[in-house]
Order: sequence, then structure tokens, then C-alpha cells
Amino acid sequence: MSTTIPDTLAARILIVDDQEANVSLLEQTLEQAGYTNVSSTMNSMEVCALHRKNSYDLILLDLQMPGMDGFQVIEGLKTNDKDAYLPVLVITAQPGHKLRALHAGVRDFISKPFDLVEVRMRIRNMLEVRLLYKRLENYSQVLEAAVQERTAELRESEARYRSLTELASDWYWEQDERGNFTKVSGPVLEMLGIRVEGFAPDAQAAPVEGWNQAERAALQAAIEARQPFLDFVFTRTEADGSLQKFQVSGEPMFGPACQFLGYRGIGVAVRARS
Repeated sequence: MSTTIPDTLAARILIVDDQEANVSLLEQTLEQAGYTNVSSTMNSMEVCALHRKNSYDLILLDLQMPGMDGFQVIEGLKTNDKDAYLPVLVITAQPGHKLRALHAGVRDFISKPFDLVEVRMRIRNMLEVRLLYKRLENYSQVLEAAVQERTAELRESEARYRSLTELASDWYWEQDERGNFTKVSGPVLEMLGIRVEGFAPDAQAAPVEGWNQAERAALQAAIEARQPFLDFVFTRTEADGSLQKFQVSGEPMFGPACQFLGYRGIGVAVRARS
């Protein structure tokens, strides 16, 4: 990420000085250097409003001015919440004011009387930093918007996935890393015959009897190995001797750091027979 010469020369610059001769000298110096978007004011009271309206890339600010001095202008500019970077290059003939200005948040200073070579160099350097800062800020905003958009897409995709799985199956379920159910849709408890805390009034009921223990042991082994399973068959013998058969599919879920989060899956009743 870098700035180009055309970008720098097109930067918006405001000159603030109550001395017309200083304003003219700085305007002429900037024009000769190729800057094309330079404006000025001799009224320090206008600076904050002008910056809010025009969002200057650089403000050349004289500190010694009547009515509202440069330090007061700086404090006023700080109230602009849209700009966390204070683009001020102060102009002063007082050496003691330089440190105070830097503490106030300005980025650099120009000494009077002007050394025009130094003026051009300091303006160019500060504009390069300023424009890079703005590009980084814009990039961060674009990146944040992209993350928000992608997050919304993922949530929508997850909602569609759940909707489709619920339509294509009798049950949808999710478990955490400890095997506790966190989401259920349909008669998952009846299908699996295990107790689940806090999901339904009958969640504390004793496990349903009649399951094929060998099948359940095989499924438990797959889960402990963090393996997916597809159309795994469960059978359960009812009290009247009828046999119920179910198919369940599940996949492990992992976080960004590859940590195991649990399982999610679907189930369907295959048939019931005597």
C-alpha cells in the first residue's frame, strides 16, 4: 500500500494564517510544487467548520492569531469524531510552542521565517503519511463490511441448511462436546432414548428401553473417534414386540482452532413392522 505523486498533489490543503503575506507565500510555494487543491483563510474561527465540510488532508495552521489562536483551533478540530487523525502542520516562530503543539496532537511544525525547501519537504512527508492513514482506514472499513456480509451469508446458509435438513428428515439435532443436546427438532429424545437436560418437560425421564445395545455401542465408538456416520441404523423393540427402525446421520463440528465442538445430524424413521 503506497501513495502516488498524483494522489499527493491532489490532496486537499488549507492554509490558516492571519498575515496575508504568509498566506500568499505558502500558496505560491505549493502551486509551484504542483499542488492543485489549495485553499486558505485568515479567519481562525472558520477552520473547524471548513474542515468538517471539506475533510482536508492537511491544515497549515499558524499558532499566533487574534480571536482564536492555533491551540484553540486544535482543540476544536479534536471534536471532529469522523477524523481520528489530526492533519495539522503548525506554523510558529516561537520555539517554546513547538513542544506544546506536539503534545496537543499535531503531527509536525514549520518554523518562521520560512525555509521553503523545508516547507515543501515537511508538507510532502506529512501528506504521504496522511494519505496512507486514510487508505488504511478505508481498507479497514471495507474489510469490516466484508466480514459482516460474509457472516450474514453464513448465518443465512446455516438457516437454509437447517430448514432443508428438517424438511428432508424427521429429526435435526446438535450436541456439544460433552454429548449434551443443545438443539433438537422433532422427537429426537424418543428416537435415541436418552435424557436431555432442559429441553422438554419429559427430558428427565428414564432412558427408553428396547434399544439394540450392540448398535448403540458401535455408534458410541464412532462418536468417541470423532468420525462422521451416514445412515447408521438403530433398532428398538417395543413392549408389544414390534420392531422400529431408524437411520441417523451425523458429523463432528470443529472450531477455528480445530477444537471439537460436538455433533450435528439428522434422523429418519425407516419403517415399523411386527
